[in-house]
Amino acid sequence: MSGKRANGEGSIYPYKNGFAAYVWVTTPDGDRKRKYVYGKTREETHEKWIKLHGEATRGPVQTRHRTVQAFLSYWLESIVKPNLAPLSYVSYEGSVRLYIVPRLGGKRLDKLTVRDVREWLTKLAGICQCCAQGKDAKRPMERQRCCAVGECCEAYPSRRVVQAARDALRAALTHAVTEEEISKNVASLVKVPKPRRRRIKPWSVVEAGRFLADSLTREDPLFAAWVLVLCLGLRRGEVLGLTWKSIDFETGELYVDHQIQRAGRQILHRETKTEESDDYLPLPEFCLKALRMRRAQQFGDQKAAGELWQDTRGLVFTTKYGTAIEPGNLTRMFALRARRAGLRVIPLRNTRHTCSSLLVALKVHPKVAQRILRHSQIAMTMEVYAEASEEEVRAALGKLSAAMGGTGTGTG
Repeated sequence: MSGKRANGEGSIYPYKNGFAAYVWVTTPDGDRKRKYVYGKTREETHEKWIKLHGEATRGPVQTRHRTVQAFLSYWLESIVKPNLAPLSYVSYEGSVRLYIVPRLGGKRLDKLTVRDVREWLTKLAGICQCCAQGKDAKRPMERQRCCAVGECCEAYPSRRVVQAARDALRAALTHAVTEEEISKNVASLVKVPKPRRRRIKPWSVVEAGRFLADSLTREDPLFAAWVLVLCLGLRRGEVLGLTWKSIDFETGELYVDHQIQRAGRQILHRETKTEESDDYLPLPEFCLKALRMRRAQQFGDQKAAGELWQDTRGLVFTTKYGTAIEPGNLTRMFALRARRAGLRVIPLRNTRHTCSSLLVALKVHPKVAQRILRHSQIAMTMEVYAEASEEEVRAALGKLSAAMGGTGTGTG
């Protein structure tokens, strides 16, 4: 460099064991502040100074950078909690607390690199979470059996957990980019193996008919819930969130707009996930009959409970004391009743696929099935609209007719 300084280079000066420089920048808050850069030589500092000038020309520049932990705390409380569903907050908060902060929390947000994220994810997949979270150590001493006594149980995170942790960090960094705290989202540049989904064969029409017939024979108080799950494809939370106001017995329609969800330590009765999930569904006669049976059962429960009865917003499906049913309990009760009927156990969520087969067996038109399943595109319906053989259809209709007391078979 020549001895004559270029315009503005008076901002570069000797500092400790090298040089420092500053540029006046506009912060994201609209304030004018000095932003400093440092280097061991004047040339190195000059290059950083030029780069900073360019950043200041393009837009606001952050002068104080938070740690990853500090930003994630702000993001969870100020962005996620007020704007997303409670279940989303619980999921993100768990990923942040258990997996991100312990490894990346102390790093400066603007210094986080793609390599940092990749190495974190690689190590995370091989860390026993019983050891890391002290799960065994939290048990009473007489019940400690693995990590706390020096015998690692190798409870490594699944692919799904690793992906969820990466997705939480990516979502947070996306907001950091939006607020101009960082220039790029390094988490979005790191790929993780997709978790492999275990394919579970849904129940056939015959199996669904056997399940409903067994439930009806035993006067199961949840019989109507199983009917709605299997014949209308309602999700677990949607069934538990139904109120009597949602059912019009005169027009034969059901309005789905609320759900029961567990979010952390709370059971919430809240709106469904999206507006597209809300809809008036036609109720076949056997669904209406099952709901009338349920109403009579609930009147009986209320009378038996007396002063112990708790009216929880007129929910259709409640405990014998009128309180909301825990979503996890409904899943467990479904599995228990499947075993009792001598059937193979499938996850409750897989009943939506069975519903489409039932609709085929009941000769429901695909456009009506699309409305019942609430698919936005008919192609989605056709993907799961499996063909049923004539023999299977006849057998299934016979079972359903017996289970429903010989009522009509459907809508279409």
